[in-house]
Amino acid sequence: MKRVFVQSFGCRASQADGAAIEAALEDESFAVVRSAASADVVVLNTCTVTASADVDTRRMIRGFHRDYPDAEILVTGCYAQRAPQELAALDGVRWVVGNTHKTQIAQLVSQGVEEYHGQIVSGDIAQETAFRATPVRGIRGDRTRPNLKIQDGCSNRCSFCIIPAVRGRSRSATAESVIEQVRNLARNYSEVVLSGINLGRWGRDLESGLRLVDLLRALLRETAIRRLRVSSVEPMDWSSELLELIARETRLAQHVHLPMQSGSDAVLKRMFRKYRTRHYATRLQLARSLMPDAAIGADVMTGFPAETDKEFRETVDFIEAQPFTYLHVFTYSERPGTHAAEQGSAVPLPVRHERTHILRELSARKQREFRSRMIGKSLSAVTLERPRTALTTNFLNVELAHGRAPNELLDIPISGVTEAGLLEANPFPIL
Repeated sequence: MKRVFVQSFGCRASQADGAAIEAALEDESFAVVRSAASADVVVLNTCTVTASADVDTRRMIRGFHRDYPDAEILVTGCYAQRAPQELAALDGVRWVVGNTHKTQIAQLVSQGVEEYHGQIVSGDIAQETAFRATPVRGIRGDRTRPNLKIQDGCSNRCSFCIIPAVRGRSRSATAESVIEQVRNLARNYSEVVLSGINLGRWGRDLESGLRLVDLLRALLRETAIRRLRVSSVEPMDWSSELLELIARETRLAQHVHLPMQSGSDAVLKRMFRKYRTRHYATRLQLARSLMPDAAIGADVMTGFPAETDKEFRETVDFIEAQPFTYLHVFTYSERPGTHAAEQGSAVPLPVRHERTHILRELSARKQREFRSRMIGKSLSAVTLERPRTALTTNFLNVELAHGRAPNELLDIPISGVTEAGLLEANPFPIL
């Protein structure tokens, strides 16, 4: 029996893809192992959202080939879709499989045909009209919250983003398949995270007429899952109906993530984003009014081409005024083939990095303030594989007073804050 090691990089959807690849390989009688050192085949499921992600992938390939020269390397994912020839030219790479053929990896490797270096299997992602994914049965390692990808691709054309070119147009899993997978996952897991490339567009390409809020209602009604967490959803897809459902249903995590990218309307216009700050703020205000203790997060980009000091200050001021509890801050990275990369007016790298530092400091302060507000409250949380750790409904790590088995859903009283999370009140205080 051949042994295979799978490593995924990037977003939650990519992590879900990795779990699906593992399941498909097991169906073909491969043994999935936890270390490349014992693997006959190494599968790297890549990201290409930034130049640094590409650099990390190439470094990883060279390292695996150097340390494990007998292992065959297969590279898949977004980088493989974008630049297959570039990856095929690297020493040690046996296969390069684009996103168009990701579901065929298990069959490709098991057949073992075409005994030559750098075999490329890829197609035109723009022609993909169907959602394709191997069902996810579970997860491995130290994770206890499986990511289930229910949507792929994006039909938006933000000027900085390469993802539509490597993921294709928006495509949705059927409601029936999602319900069945969540029903199966609920047998072993307390929480499932619903993910996608543009999750809020789920259902728009299906004939059923259902939307994401309808799917959530069906999952609550037809499965025994104890908690569902909705991952990132574009701002204007956070409808009042969706926010009200999450606020009302205790089985839905109190967690709202809205990609923002910039707090300057001028920058948002150049980014080809479909909203302005006043629209975005209405979603934040409604979320906070409905859910006073919810996690509210955003993605923010610094150093977009021609971003002035004034525009960056507008972003800082906007963030200061909003009820964010955390930010994911990214430094702009030119992506070949995107509109923004062709415009010139690049912000110097030191300026980009300084702006990133400022926003991360602001995020850390808002996060500390949010955690401090949780002292004295009792929060619902799922225990994790990591010893004495749980994750709350509002996306905060809790250091537990004593060990519990993973996958328990508990109400945990909070007595204090730690450097990175919360502290459970000890039911047996030391006298």
